Amino acid sequence: MFKCIKEIIKTIKEKDPAIKSTKEALLYPGFKAIIYYKIARKFYLKKHYFIARVISEKAKRKTGIEIHPGAKIGKRLFIDHGMGVVIGETTIIGNDVTIFHNVTLGGTGNEKTKKRHPTIGNNVFIGTGAKILGNITIGDNSKIGAGAVVVKSVDKNSTVVGIPGYVVKKNGKKARKR
Repeated sequence: MFKCIKEIIKTIKEKDPAIKSTKEALLYPGFKAIIYYKIARKFYLKKHYFIARVISEKAKRKTGIEIHPGAKIGKRLFIDHGMGVVIGETTIIGNDVTIFHNVTLGGTGNEKTKKRHPTIGNNVFIGTGAKILGNITIGDNSKIGAGAVVVKSVDKNSTVVGIPGYVVKKNGKKARKR
């Protein structure tokens, strides 16, 4: 667990220029939320669902970040500011993902399958207030703009904006207008 803590602190210090010291990183809501998530996840995997949810509920009250212990999260997740972030039960998040405050990785309420939440690829940036909903995939190296509502899968190397979300850039080139 110590190696994990060091990696989380290193990620925070690399991605947020406002953090000047390790002690400051320990106060970061994203740091606390990820630590709570990792503890809750261990209980969840052992099928101690109630204990896992108690831990995740405590984390939500302390940090304003709700991560369901059933979610699968890769390495070096960075949650900046964090207030209002919701990550649903069947969400899968790759490595080196950045999530800003008020982001929802949730379901639509209409799913009839076990996988109800999005899959986020590696090195994805999700801007403030974005909503990514349903069993969809956001490809590697993609950017989701602030306030976008994404309900369809996004290819890798894409930039998405708007409501509903649409691609404005793909593989470094301007995409067709809506």
